[in-house]
Amino acid sequence: MIKRIKKRNLETTTKSMEKNHSENSGLNKSLDDNISLFKNIFKNDETLIIRGFQNKRLQSAQCCIFYLDGMVNAEIINENIIQPVLSNDLSENIESNNLLEELKKKVIVSNNVTLETEVNKMVSSIINGDTLFLLEGYDKALIISSKGGETRPITEPTSSRIIRGPREGFTESIMLNLSLVRRKIKNPEFKVKFKEIGERTHTKTCICYIEGLALEGILNELELRLDKIEIDGIIDSGYIQELIKDAPYSPFETIGSSERPDVIAAKLLEGRIALFVDGSPFVLTVPYLVVENFQSNEDYYNNYIFSSMNRLIRGFTAVTSITIPAIFLSLVTYHQEMLPTPLLLSISSSRQGVPFPTVVSLFIMLFIFDMLREAGTRMPSSVGQAVNIVGTLVLGQAAVEARLVSAPVIIVTALTGIMTLINMNFISATIIFRTFLLIGASFLGIYGFLMCIIILYLHLMSIRSFGVPYMMNVTRAKDHDGQDAWIRAPWWAMTLRPKIIAANDLVRQSSRLGKEK
Repeated sequence: MIKRIKKRNLETTTKSMEKNHSENSGLNKSLDDNISLFKNIFKNDETLIIRGFQNKRLQSAQCCIFYLDGMVNAEIINENIIQPVLSNDLSENIESNNLLEELKKKVIVSNNVTLETEVNKMVSSIINGDTLFLLEGYDKALIISSKGGETRPITEPTSSRIIRGPREGFTESIMLNLSLVRRKIKNPEFKVKFKEIGERTHTKTCICYIEGLALEGILNELELRLDKIEIDGIIDSGYIQELIKDAPYSPFETIGSSERPDVIAAKLLEGRIALFVDGSPFVLTVPYLVVENFQSNEDYYNNYIFSSMNRLIRGFTAVTSITIPAIFLSLVTYHQEMLPTPLLLSISSSRQGVPFPTVVSLFIMLFIFDMLREAGTRMPSSVGQAVNIVGTLVLGQAAVEARLVSAPVIIVTALTGIMTLINMNFISATIIFRTFLLIGASFLGIYGFLMCIIILYLHLMSIRSFGVPYMMNVTRAKDHDGQDAWIRAPWWAMTLRPKIIAANDLVRQSSRLGKEK
């Protein structure tokens, strides 16, 4: 069996090497041989369209085009390539000894036509939606831009709905996504670097940054990590996010992601670097700090006092959603003397007839709530809402009446679940560390809870995001970095950018406006 597998792998490798050799061998001057070459490369691919045609007045103008059905705009091919070659009198004002160059300059109507000699690049262009133009007697080809096909329209992202602000969101087209950001940052210092990742998919990615704001060290580190990726295919930006992140075993995300062009534009203006991935509406940003989990783009469009209150609420709910179950378990199980007597008597009476201890009841109810949350997320919106309502109301009430769990456990579970849903970007870390704190509290009570809190804090302090401390701005209140962390200072006061992220140019706006205020 092992010998058979080795033999099969050897045959596959040999065929791949032969294919690569044929692709690298280049074209020759025979159009028929070149057609056979591309037929062999795209063997068993029925979406490949081969269209041969010839100018009626110039017999030497025997042409052939190649493109993939569904990847091109057929109108461009018909009106800008085939029709000009067939209808024009190529025997006049055309140098027949350099016919391919003459067709490129005088006949073919396209905003992007390049001359190519490498077969690999020709194949890549066809796959990406361009049209390949071959001519009898030439060992070169023209690559004509003809990308098309259906794409999803620009709509508001469902993952981050807002009341005030831009309604547009990214789609799966990388060029369309780039244009959405370029419309907001109309500056020649907005730089774009393309890179292909994936041995088989050759997924196009794009690094975007503002020259003079982004740190060169972070940019070089990002390019280095992307170059080290060796994988057969990239389908979504989440692949890359997991492959290049700092602290790969940590549940905390050290790379940001967003579907909103205004968010990406704002982060670029702060000196961050964005990574676009073709086929994914989520754009990655580095570096990424822990406070960004509690920030929303709507904070910058509303009044700064109201926005600061909302941020404090998000931060408070993120902390309490992790700690409330563990604190409740510690007080009820180990430290009853810390509770007021009426409250302790009420909790004790509610537990009469409940077969499970508090720790088991908490684990069961939190697990059920997470199942309902996941079911509501995966189901259609109307059905998902019904599942959430039935699950939270009917199951909770039935569990209390059947004496499976106590009423305080239901209250703690409901509060924890609601607070968890407020910070959806933080949900994976919340669930994992909530369980971690519960386990610690179940063994040592409040002492185990405090030990787990210390471990969590040390873990957060040890994380870096492309060299930037993950907890930066959390404890700073004196300098300008604290103006846009847990609170959002008024715009006339935020005159500088973050120090570590945009050290090249800290000035965001003139300080004269702030002094006048």
